[in-house]
Amino acid sequence: MSLSEKITEELKTAMRAGDTTSTGLLRFLISQIRGKEKEKFGAQEGVLTDEEVLDVFAKEAKKRKEAIALFEQGGRKDLADKEKAELAMIERYLPAQLGKDEIRVVVKEIISGGASTFPLAVKEAMARLKGQADGKLVSEIIKEELGS
Repeated sequence: MSLSEKITEELKTAMRAGDTTSTGLLRFLISQIRGKEKEKFGAQEGVLTDEEVLDVFAKEAKKRKEAIALFEQGGRKDLADKEKAELAMIERYLPAQLGKDEIRVVVKEIISGGASTFPLAVKEAMARLKGQADGKLVSEIIKEELGS
């Protein structure tokens, strides 16, 4: 069962259970997937791969994280809590993120492998860690390693 099909099945389950929060988020995610399919395939029928669906989810998770920070900064705990709940639901579908130490090991390998400038190191690190680590965190670790 593909990830898109799994989301559709979970939407049906949430609708039957009367879970409006899950239903709303799952409908939104499905619409984002459909939008990406139209963008990629145009008028032709086509289905995104699970990796492409995960990219959509990662972008949505990033938006939620940014919104949480802004809502907390603005003193809107209620909206921040709503975004946190949605983020937790989205993260269920994303692969586990690597920790700082694991990222640092990969970054050290890349730098010792010849990527001694920041742009080269970032390019190679993001290619190797795609979907496994936050870009900001990878960038910070590369700066630390190149600075030392």
